[in-house]
Amino acid sequence: MKCKEIAYIHAEGYPAAEMKHGPIALIDQFMPVVCITPRSDPTYEKIKANIEEVKARNGATIAITEDFNTELEDICEHVIHVPCTHEYLMPLISVIPLQLLAYMMGALRGNEVDNPRGLQKSITEIGDTGP
Repeated sequence: MKCKEIAYIHAEGYPAAEMKHGPIALIDQFMPVVCITPRSDPTYEKIKANIEEVKARNGATIAITEDFNTELEDICEHVIHVPCTHEYLMPLISVIPLQLLAYMMGALRGNEVDNPRGLQKSITEIGDTGP
């Protein structure tokens, strides 16, 4: 969502199991793929297989995983390590690099990242009920 709002780049999120049902056909050397790959995820091996398929199609891969996980170093162009945490908190930790990635893409494209176009701000006054 932030890639669309800040960088004005089309981006879609897919579960690992759906990669082979359409999105894989779009992969080429110009299509970066960002994978959130915590070792605690029950679909970790499936995600690794998807990364291998992206690599076979010359797609660029960026993985987000825990500090101790070095398995992805050989199959991904870039690996972003996040601190180890409980599996229920991993989505909160993983979203931070994604937010920064969107911010940097917007900044590199010369966009006004702090005031994106089309953003509607809504202000609600609380406590002002009138006379």
